[in-house]
Amino acid sequence: MARDDLGKTTLVSDDDTPSPGPGEALLRVDRVGMTANNVTYAVLGEAMRYWQFFPSPIGAEWGLPPLWGFADVVASRAPGVLEGQRFYGYLPPSSHLIVRGGRVDDTGFHDVSPHRADLPSPYNSYRITTGDPAYRHDQEDLLILLRPLFFTSFMLADYLIDNAFFGASSLVVSSASSKTAYGAALSLYGRGPQLIGLTSAGNAGFTRSLGCYDTVLPYSDLESLPPSPVVYLDLSGSPDLRRALRDRLGASLVRDIAVGLTGQTSNIDTADELFFAPVQMSKRRREWGRDELDRRFAAAWRGFAGEVSGWLHVSVGSGPAGLVDAWSDVRAGRVPPSVGRVVKL
Repeated sequence: MARDDLGKTTLVSDDDTPSPGPGEALLRVDRVGMTANNVTYAVLGEAMRYWQFFPSPIGAEWGLPPLWGFADVVASRAPGVLEGQRFYGYLPPSSHLIVRGGRVDDTGFHDVSPHRADLPSPYNSYRITTGDPAYRHDQEDLLILLRPLFFTSFMLADYLIDNAFFGASSLVVSSASSKTAYGAALSLYGRGPQLIGLTSAGNAGFTRSLGCYDTVLPYSDLESLPPSPVVYLDLSGSPDLRRALRDRLGASLVRDIAVGLTGQTSNIDTADELFFAPVQMSKRRREWGRDELDRRFAAAWRGFAGEVSGWLHVSVGSGPAGLVDAWSDVRAGRVPPSVGRVVKL
């Protein structure tokens, strides 16, 4: 897609499958998801360096937005990365990916390609299905769609708890019907401050049905917000909403945290802070150790997956045209919150 116009896409065909060099492996991309998370990656592509993970083969004005999904090793010259193994991780919207295998162990490997060396380590990690406590074969589509979102949800909830909710008595969450917001709310419900979900009037009924917010308000009803200390979790990316909240809450707004965005306007510079899940993950990894972090995440994921599987419908497309269709629908907001888009390549 064009970096300066996310609605402009192109398909590039190449009949020559790349071959791995020494230390490299060739992954065949199998299934990927398309969510508002991927829109966030594209909107923040420059600011957060998301375009750097998969350089465009047709010029710097074009970008390949990272997707989450599963891929199979079809050829390997990387020690410990074996043909036939299946991995979950960060993938490009393309049929194949060359990776350089490093830090190989029974959980997977890291891509240590030079162009990814300075990028956040969690995004360079590829988890082998046989060494992943959160993996279940019958939940692959849920993992594709929701694991990266729930990772943010899980770490956001932990961050707030870790900081005693910054003294707030209420957490106000925009785009409350989004899956990232839902995952965080599910993790936080009943654990401290009251949870207030903000959403569109059309999604208010669905959001209430989730059962993880104390109060759900349409965006037009900000006057109903309590004048008590509030932390605002911004998942909408709406500058107008941020201004309206600041006008309404004044000094009661004790923290304004940009978490992601479900629209296509980046207003992270006007928030008090940007929450970046890998930072909190790195902190907990140091404090808890990797195995304990994995155990806690897997336990939380199982509870979340059990809840969401009851109402989420997965729509599966296929091939390059399926990628374009899914991107167009997600970007335009045509995918209802009860639907997830997966593409089989």
